Amino acid sequence: MKTQNILLRILLFGCLSAAASSCDLTESMQTEADRTIIFGKESGLELYANSFYKNLPTLTSVYQQDAMCDIAAVQGVNQFLTSGYSAETSTSWSWGTLRNINYFIDGCYSDDCTVETSARDHYVGIARWFRAWFYYTKLRQYGGVPWFEHQLQPDEKDLMYKDRDSRDVIIRNIIADLDFAYEHISTTSSIGNSLVSKYAAAALKSRICLFEASFRKYHADEPEIAALKEYTPEDLYTEAANAARKVIDSRIYSLNTTGETPYRDLFTREDPLTNENILVLCASGTEGFLGTANWWFNVATYGKMWSPVRSFVNTYLNTDGTRFTDQADYGRKTFAEELVGRDKRLEQCIRGLNYLYDGEVTVAQLGISNLTGYHFIKFSQDGKQYENGNNTNSIPLIRYAEVLLNYAEAQAELAGGQLTSSDWALTIGALRDRAGVSSVQPTTVDTYLQTTFYPELSSVDLLEIRRERAIELLCEGFRFDDLRRWKCGELLISLPWNGIHVPALDTPHDLNGDGTTDVCILKPESSAPGGFKGTTVSLTVVFDSAEAVSTNAFKENGTLKAAYYAVGDDTNGYDLYWFPGEERIWYDDGRQYLYPIPAQEIRNYMAEGYTLTQNPGWSN
Repeated sequence: MKTQNILLRILLFGCLSAAASSCDLTESMQTEADRTIIFGKESGLELYANSFYKNLPTLTSVYQQDAMCDIAAVQGVNQFLTSGYSAETSTSWSWGTLRNINYFIDGCYSDDCTVETSARDHYVGIARWFRAWFYYTKLRQYGGVPWFEHQLQPDEKDLMYKDRDSRDVIIRNIIADLDFAYEHISTTSSIGNSLVSKYAAAALKSRICLFEASFRKYHADEPEIAALKEYTPEDLYTEAANAARKVIDSRIYSLNTTGETPYRDLFTREDPLTNENILVLCASGTEGFLGTANWWFNVATYGKMWSPVRSFVNTYLNTDGTRFTDQADYGRKTFAEELVGRDKRLEQCIRGLNYLYDGEVTVAQLGISNLTGYHFIKFSQDGKQYENGNNTNSIPLIRYAEVLLNYAEAQAELAGGQLTSSDWALTIGALRDRAGVSSVQPTTVDTYLQTTFYPELSSVDLLEIRRERAIELLCEGFRFDDLRRWKCGELLISLPWNGIHVPALDTPHDLNGDGTTDVCILKPESSAPGGFKGTTVSLTVVFDSAEAVSTNAFKENGTLKAAYYAVGDDTNGYDLYWFPGEERIWYDDGRQYLYPIPAQEIRNYMAEGYTLTQNPGWSN
């Protein structure tokens, strides 16, 4: 126990030092005695390797990763999509995590390490998994960045201030790290699957290689991408498919199909479903490892009121496999009507027709903690006892469903946009079976999906894979990166934040069809009828058509204000919309497909006589 306490002190000091001077890649924190404690026994390696888990998302942040996306409305516009974002406001150029990882890897191969080879390589594999995770974050943000293989020494100034390496260098080393991790990590499962396993390495490799393959394919005309020679998109799609296949062929994992809500159960249980979840952030009510999902999605002053938009909800299929948007009157269906006969994941993600909170039928808190009428519940637990930061649900970081989606997309891309019937049945068909949707492979393009989201895409199978990916992985942190790799960033500003349809304004509406009126959407300067006890939403303006919408109507004394508005008429009903008070910006030059290198870091390089190259379109 004394040795453990000493090592925990070392790790705590390391964390504090990283926070204080995360740019210093050379800082040495450990004495020779400390190194003996870390590297002299397997228990030391284990404890140090466990410190890397603090670099994963947390139970209070994991469901916030999709706060900026196209398919959900939020209270305010993310700064990245405004004119106020620049290289001067960019952050996250931090290297303290990498320093600690490289220190450990170097130490494992030093004379200080006397641990048996296979045990040592197991922990090196874990460290290299976390290094791949670290560099994947950097790759997604900035593209090429400096690659550091080892902890730098104080006299290695040229390495410390070297310019960015290419994406080829980064992806090559990420692949090498994850291949090593897969071969040498001995863990195949753990309690709650809370520890990195060899299959977490293969799954992460499939994710990263798919991202990089499609980024290279759909951004091929950009100079940075055109200059890359080491890996073609096909090379990386193949790497992604092969890595996914290792997970599939292990036969360790399967889609959860038990219970009445097999999809939502993956995200709301304290005891994780390890048949599908490959790597999990485990909660514990007894030990105080708690989340804040109920706060985030149910309290406007804490969360962002993250609310799916109707344009996206329309993409959920009917259970017979037909398209909801093929119905002539789909646009005039009320909330209660549109939920009938749909993909079961829809009602496992939002407060539906029979949703219970503390045992009572509860509808969306429209205008209070929800913006569109589609109140998100995927990560929330169903009672007030979980509010105030008391969520006890464990949340997956990597799950088998994602691996199937990665495999399907990679295989379809490799085959010119076509997925074989066997691969369809293994992946998309299996996911739809779980959702109660016919798994028959479509043969014609969904024109609504294509026109609304992906007008440049003509492949039936790729369109269906993208549909399935958006639905299955909703709010799990993938959407923003998917839009960027597919070069669909314009959706972040072009897709309106639309909500439910109501037959009339100034009239109480029964949201879930249980006979009780729940919400009344009011015209400007109107008030609710006497005796109405539900919630009200006050509109700033009503437009008779989408073409008539003008942000000038949302100005107050010349300043834009957040506002609800409606589009429609008394004959056809009204669609609810949310305007967040600021217009979203996506620059024509596409600079937002990468973040800017922080301007201060570029100045730091210049002060030492070195150059750090900025990303295209971002001035210093």
